[in-house]
Amino acid sequence: MEEKTTHFGYETVAESDKARKVAGVFTSVAQKYDVMNDLMSFGMHRLWKKFTIDIANVRPGERVLDVAGGTADLSLAFAKKVGPRGAVWLTDINHAMLAVGRDRVLDKGMALPTAQCDAEHLPFATDSFDLVTVAFGLRNMTHKDAALAEMRRVLRPGGRLLVLEFSQIWKPLAPAYDLYSFKLLPWMGQKVAQDADSYRYLAESIRMHPDQETLAEMMRGAGLARVEYFNLAAGAVALHRGYKL
Repeated sequence: MEEKTTHFGYETVAESDKARKVAGVFTSVAQKYDVMNDLMSFGMHRLWKKFTIDIANVRPGERVLDVAGGTADLSLAFAKKVGPRGAVWLTDINHAMLAVGRDRVLDKGMALPTAQCDAEHLPFATDSFDLVTVAFGLRNMTHKDAALAEMRRVLRPGGRLLVLEFSQIWKPLAPAYDLYSFKLLPWMGQKVAQDADSYRYLAESIRMHPDQETLAEMMRGAGLARVEYFNLAAGAVALHRGYKL
């Protein structure tokens, strides 16, 4: 029986190879991840994350799961909001990224539970969290539908899932965005992180990711209700929200 294939950027690979290839990308860029985020987005990623935090409307005492939490931007912000009676779990499948995030949390004088885990097989009980977030991580997952279903599973009834991800930009801006993505972005990756290939993959993975409406339908298919999305940066980024009812 032939092994199933999937995409790694524009490359077609065996499903069993994708996780390894994605791991290689993020292990390579982990130490320069925050610097490159600022450069790539001209600092706008901070505004997108602030919007996500505002939309999340986290309250004291709530339990939050940050999937693919990377360098812990969202985890740190949510920890301040849930307070001592709440809990925020920082998770990532990639050890190098999780280590950077954990160190950042400790440098801020905080202690958050962390777990290296696969979003398609979350090691948490059903109905465990009031909020689950995944920021710029869903597009790297091999089985997005399985990951969305898992994130819904661990939500409590009434809980919400927030997906912040690159999406489809407003069409008149697409040519300029392509020039930036496929020319300038790899060049910056080489100059700053000594890794052009990982940032070339980033540009390709964005093009292969479902657009706004397709992702909304995938969330509904995973059992989430009241799904909606908010376009940011002319649609280059979108925040999707859905509820477990």
